[in-house]
Amino acid sequence: MAIGWPLIILKSGLVGWFKFWFMPWMVYHFWMSTFTMVHHTAPHIPFKSSEEWNAAQAQLNGTVHCNYPRWIEILCHDINVHVPHHISPRIPSYNLRASYDSIKQNWGKYVNEANWNWRLMKTILTRCHVYDKERYYVPFDELAPEESGPIKFLRKFMPDYA
Repeated sequence: MAIGWPLIILKSGLVGWFKFWFMPWMVYHFWMSTFTMVHHTAPHIPFKSSEEWNAAQAQLNGTVHCNYPRWIEILCHDINVHVPHHISPRIPSYNLRASYDSIKQNWGKYVNEANWNWRLMKTILTRCHVYDKERYYVPFDELAPEESGPIKFLRKFMPDYA
């Protein structure tokens, strides 16, 4: 940044820095945050105490495999095929699909899957949960029934169709 930012500003000004560095950075972080949120946010996946926890089972069903439109999968080098990454981060992206197919064939009952759609995003963004030892996740609405402004806005304006 010590070299790149001054060069960008020198050659294209602050507007160029905004256009060529800041906006791509924001888009990338939005994109990656969305993938991370979809993969790791599901109210039915329980937290377990250390006595109950099983590493292999947690790696298999502690992540949601989400099927995205094909163009997104191609653009993102199959990052949506995320379960194999939890088994071994050394699996290269070009082997993720074959790895996932094998996992699904052999351990399918432990795998969580979802299809990406607006209803899934609306559920993730508006159905916030808090961890509870006995019930795993408790809807935040039970603890704080007063709806926040952003949640109210998302529930009202996000589409509900799949």
